[in-house]
Amino acid sequence: MEEIDIKEMLAYFQSRILWILISIFAIIIVGNIYTIATRVPMYKSNTTIVLVNNKTEAYNTNELQLNKNLVGTYTEIIKSRKILEEVIKNLGLNYNSNSLSKNISVSAVTDTEIIRITVSDKNPKLAKKIANEIADVFAKEIQKIYKLNNVSIVDKAEESTSPYNISVLKDNIIFILIGIMLSCGIIFVKFYFDTSIKSTEEIENKLGLTVIGIVPKVEKE
Repeated sequence: MEEIDIKEMLAYFQSRILWILISIFAIIIVGNIYTIATRVPMYKSNTTIVLVNNKTEAYNTNELQLNKNLVGTYTEIIKSRKILEEVIKNLGLNYNSNSLSKNISVSAVTDTEIIRITVSDKNPKLAKKIANEIADVFAKEIQKIYKLNNVSIVDKAEESTSPYNISVLKDNIIFILIGIMLSCGIIFVKFYFDTSIKSTEEIENKLGLTVIGIVPKVEKE
């Protein structure tokens, strides 16, 4: 394998720095156009509920353990068809329960009695409405199912101001890295397979010949 002269290679890259910058700029433009054309902005809103004592007296150990045990059950009930169909009906949504369920995530905060309901939608106002309506419908439904009034809303959902699936800064950093790697890769391949003589030093080093004269290149007038 032919040895690569690092100094010569760096000079080769330096002579093509403008081509590298143009390539990076082109990748950024193409990448942003592709992102705008193919990626639908999605917004998230979340509300949190907590399981509380449904009586006026202080908590006892049994009630605390009961609520902790109910967290897992409540998490599943929130995404049940019964709850979601009621939400769809109340808000007049153009969804069915299955498609709406895909836009909802429910998680229990570790070692607490808090449940977080997160809704994603391309309409930030609608995501907020759905999250709040799910919490309200769920609280009422639990009273019917368990005859308990132990669900309290901690934080109402708020309207998101920026999409969670699009980050202009992150995307452009990725496009810049792709542009650098792609352009440098192409230049390296061209350098490696370029067998032309570029300087008198290269003749002396590779061929062992002494240069006694140089014919200058004269541009046509």
